[in-house]
Parts: sequence; C-alpha cells; structure tokens
Amino acid sequence: MRGLCGPLLMATALAAAGCGNNNTVTNPSQTPPTAVTETFEGTLTINGAITQPFVVQTAGAVTATMTVLDPTDATLGMSIGTWNGLACTVGAPTLANDKATVGVTLTGSATATGNYCVRVYDAGSLTQATAYQLTVTHY
Repeated sequence: MRGLCGPLLMATALAAAGCGNNNTVTNPSQTPPTAVTETFEGTLTINGAITQPFVVQTAGAVTATMTVLDPTDATLGMSIGTWNGLACTVGAPTLANDKATVGVTLTGSATATGNYCVRVYDAGSLTQATAYQLTVTHY
C-alpha cells in the first residue's frame, strides 16, 4: 500500500496544479494626459484685440492666466473660446473677465478635442499701448 501512496499523491498534486482558477484579467495601465502650457505675448493698443488660437488634444481643463502687464497697473479683457479659423467665439457660460490684471485666471473645460482660443482686448480702460504675457494650460 505504501508503494502506491507516493505515485498517487504525486498524480493528485499535478492534477490540482493544472486546474487552477487563474482568470485574472489585466488591463493595460492608462497613461494620464500630459498638460501642455503655452505662452502668448504681445502689445495691445487702445480699443484693440488679439486672438491666440491653440489646439486641445485631450478633453479636460483649460486655464488662461495673465502673467505680465506693462504698465503693471493696466487692466485688460481676457476670454477663452472656440476657434473656427476666423473668430474666437465665447459661448455660454461666458468665460471672460473684462478686468483682468496680473494673476487673474480663467478656468474652463474643453469637452472635446479641437481648436480653441484665448483673446485679450481693451474693455475700455486702456490709456496707452500695453504689453502683456499670458499662459494657457490644456491637455
């Protein structure tokens, strides 16, 4: 009887090992989208407006921040919208601030990939040409 126990136990162990329940499905890890920061600068004249288009590759947050104004006490209008190749259209709800100073940030959401824009403009407060710099961060 002892002679049969060894091979019988070995056969049972091998059979059990071959019947494992290894149904684990592995999903490839998703790489989070990479934020893109673009810097736009120029000089805005009295009653002027400048539009800067940019392309969003992944839907998500879009922020525009006024980083430099010269003269430093200037106030500009700033808005985020969609770009059709000719105009920057600011939809509802309006993403605009007519009293943007250094440090002011507009935050919106790009619901789809595509062409967007940031616009700076004189909202009636400029008394001289004003240099500006702003950053736009998107995905």
